Amino acid sequence: MTQHPALNHPGVYGTRPPIELGLSSAGVVARTEAGLANTVSDTPSRTLWQIFRANVLTLFNAIVGCSFGLLLLLGQWKDALFGLAAAGNILIGVVQEYRAKMSLDRLAILNASLARVVRDGTAQDVEIQDVVRDDVLLLGVGDQVPADASIIDSDGLEIDESLLTGESNPVSKGPGSEVLSGSSVVAGHGTAQVVRVGADSFARKLTAEAKRFSMVNSEIRNSLNRILRWITWLLLPVMVLVINGQMQANGGWEQAIATGRWTAGAVGAVASVIAMIPLGLVLLTSVAFAVGGIRLARAKVLIQELAAVEGLARVDMLCLDKTGTLTEGRIVFDAIHETSASPDPGWRQALGWFGADPQANATARCLAGAFPSDANLRPSSTARFSSTRKWSAVSFGSGQLVSGTWVLGAPEIVLREDTPGTARVLEAAARLASSALRTLVLAYLPGPLAVQDAAEEQPPAGCAPICLLTFREKVRPDAAQVLAYFREQKVDVRIISGDDPRTVAAVAREVGLEAENGYDARELPKDPDLMLEALENNMVFGRVTPAQKRDMVLALQRGGHTVAMTGDGVNDALALKEADIGIAMDSAAAATKAVSRLVLLDGRFDRLPGVVAEGRRVIANIERVSVLFLSKTAYAIVLSIIFGSLLMEFPFLPRQLSATDGLTIGIPAFFLALMPNTRRYSPGFLKRSLSFAVPAGLIVAAAVFGVNVYAMAVGGHTSNATRTASVLTLSLTGLWILAAISRPINLRRAAIIGAMHLGLVFVLTVPLLQDFFGLEWPRNDLLLTALASALGGILFIEALHRFQRRRNVRTYPRTPREPGSLPAP
Repeated sequence: MTQHPALNHPGVYGTRPPIELGLSSAGVVARTEAGLANTVSDTPSRTLWQIFRANVLTLFNAIVGCSFGLLLLLGQWKDALFGLAAAGNILIGVVQEYRAKMSLDRLAILNASLARVVRDGTAQDVEIQDVVRDDVLLLGVGDQVPADASIIDSDGLEIDESLLTGESNPVSKGPGSEVLSGSSVVAGHGTAQVVRVGADSFARKLTAEAKRFSMVNSEIRNSLNRILRWITWLLLPVMVLVINGQMQANGGWEQAIATGRWTAGAVGAVASVIAMIPLGLVLLTSVAFAVGGIRLARAKVLIQELAAVEGLARVDMLCLDKTGTLTEGRIVFDAIHETSASPDPGWRQALGWFGADPQANATARCLAGAFPSDANLRPSSTARFSSTRKWSAVSFGSGQLVSGTWVLGAPEIVLREDTPGTARVLEAAARLASSALRTLVLAYLPGPLAVQDAAEEQPPAGCAPICLLTFREKVRPDAAQVLAYFREQKVDVRIISGDDPRTVAAVAREVGLEAENGYDARELPKDPDLMLEALENNMVFGRVTPAQKRDMVLALQRGGHTVAMTGDGVNDALALKEADIGIAMDSAAAATKAVSRLVLLDGRFDRLPGVVAEGRRVIANIERVSVLFLSKTAYAIVLSIIFGSLLMEFPFLPRQLSATDGLTIGIPAFFLALMPNTRRYSPGFLKRSLSFAVPAGLIVAAAVFGVNVYAMAVGGHTSNATRTASVLTLSLTGLWILAAISRPINLRRAAIIGAMHLGLVFVLTVPLLQDFFGLEWPRNDLLLTALASALGGILFIEALHRFQRRRNVRTYPRTPREPGSLPAP
């Protein structure tokens, strides 16, 4: 329990004795027992049963489950291996949604851990849930309002309600006005009495709305779900066709049932149905997302939504704030540049007051070390600094050395060209700003600060410049290397800052960007098309307001860019929320972190290349391995339709397909999904994947069908021998698809492909494996036919791959890098 210094601040509390403020301990207990505390019942966003039902009780799983159960009833447990993959899909789906549910249940718009209240006449820090109705809150810069409250007294109090209302401009709050829970204080300070708590407060209502279950929009996931829906509904008619074909191939329905051969037909039908389902694709996608999140977490990068890695892969425009990103964020006082031959006395004491003001911004606080404060100074009125107007002022009454009004702010805003002597000062300020120095002016105006002037956005007229003050920031040592990496990766960079554009441009030049004087955002057109044109033609922007940051992000998105943005202030929250990927630094306000997809937990700017590279690796590899699974689905559907229509026995047993799937798809796909890949992801995942997978599947189906036509025409071959020839043909063509999509081949990929060929040799030659998978080495003529069919399929697949590569190389170029040039994620 500590005495809050603002309790005795006359400008906030007038002459009211501090003891009259706040509740007593007994009053707090009474309200808590009456249920008037700031707690809320944690009703779950989605029950575990609802999650389980959504992932298990589907038509897709019903077909797989019935097929699995049928094989077990028939005693064909060897053919039921696909059940393990299906169980894995269900498990990963339940776990992933349960994790999302737990995150949603913990969600709160309020992120501050403590609230400052007045109880028993003193200031106390209490947990947010311990705030009760009628508590008196002490609000200062950076605080979040824990519950809806009514302002008692204020001194320049400005509230950012952007997270709640969408209005980015700070709102001035005077006595009697209301502040909403979840809003943040950006200027001034004051007291407020709590009027609504718990579930009745505004932020809690927003939280309840946010807890409604919804998955992050992701093209990858949406495409996979669309494919699964198509396959699920296609299964029914194809399954009927295949079952009838299998029964007819075994002598017709009556004979098959009478002789018991219907069991072989049922196994074949199950094989064709299961072959059409890409069981491992959903599982592998979830694993790739999760591994990406884990790798980023190890690099001190918190990813709040796994699907955000897709956005990372697509980023082609990075918007950076200067302070805290390109620079270390620490501002230090640099020097004084006097502008008046006979400056008004007391200007040093005025600067000391600005530096010691509890509500000073970070730049003004740097003055405290260079200019000692005078405890005897008593301001008569003040105008607090805000990010919108970019100036502050204080007036002292007559009889004091510093009597009159002193204004501290941006030179081009405080000074007017029609005031004598200002043109020369503005020129000097421009020269200083162009050397990467943040420049403020201290100006003087005789007489008090009028009430109406303190409330205006523009400073009072007639201010005479006293001196220029320069401040400097330290550029991060790794900034130049990081920006060079993004240039190599074809990611455009825009520097967006509230500072003087010349200062921002100087910092940009220091880190290797080509920038002249920078673009003054006060001249930025409001028309979205004209704004986009300015953004495309300029790299550095200064004097950008919070609303403009959001508008600039939206304009870039309308221009077809995928935008990532970094920020650390509450005023960045709306822009971060609108960006495809919002990236918050570790020093960011809690509200800013809440709307960001990524948080750099150690604040290291050099993490960004690794973050982008990780996103590209995950998504590019998911696209790569999806071709394997979709080509399998394509040839399985075609084979099922052909063999079902021609009343031919399906050429594979389920266990044989499990083996070929593992060698040509499952095992290599797992490793490929975790390998490096620097290609930037572009929209159109489904179209690109199907444009290769469907033709490749048709080629594989034609090769397998040719082998079976030969075996039927020649005759004398056993079913197991024909199936073995089909397995050989399918495996060789499937492995060539694997080799094609693995290019460019490196040592690790070559080792994987070689291991899969070796595994095929073991399956075909080891007696124990031959017996388990029902394989029988075919006669030479059928063996040569299988090899010839596989060779033909390989040639057609190679031609298809070369055609696809020529078509896509200009649209989706690779951006190789030298080893070691990228900071590891």
